[in-house]
Amino acid sequence: MNVIEIARQLGKAIQEDERYIDYITAKKYNDEDEELQDLIGEFNLIRQNLAMEQEKPEEEQNAEKLAELNTKMHAAYNAVMTNEHMADFTMAKAGMDKMMSQVNTILSHALNGDDPLTCATESACSGSCSTCGGCG
Repeated sequence: MNVIEIARQLGKAIQEDERYIDYITAKKYNDEDEELQDLIGEFNLIRQNLAMEQEKPEEEQNAEKLAELNTKMHAAYNAVMTNEHMADFTMAKAGMDKMMSQVNTILSHALNGDDPLTCATESACSGSCSTCGGCG
């Protein structure tokens, strides 16, 4: 069996994993939740208006409008994030992200010559490459 075939098997195993199934299910509910989609649209519109106001030269910016848009944006964000489907999606995505991080950590260790069967599955990576001595 070659590496590509094994990668395909890994992809199939990921799709059969409970975390993947939970993620796909939560994503579907998000996509089908019209109220949530409206909230996301409202949030994006407010964010866009805020960005347009912030892009103006400082002397042309309206401080009251900036404050109002910022308040509205935070309220819209909270409405999105407290939606039941978004909360479920956020949890499911965290599970998927953790699983994929573990897979990537094992692969990184293997590429550095470590034993993929016994190496750590949790990365010590801080996310900042500027202070890193290299992966592995």
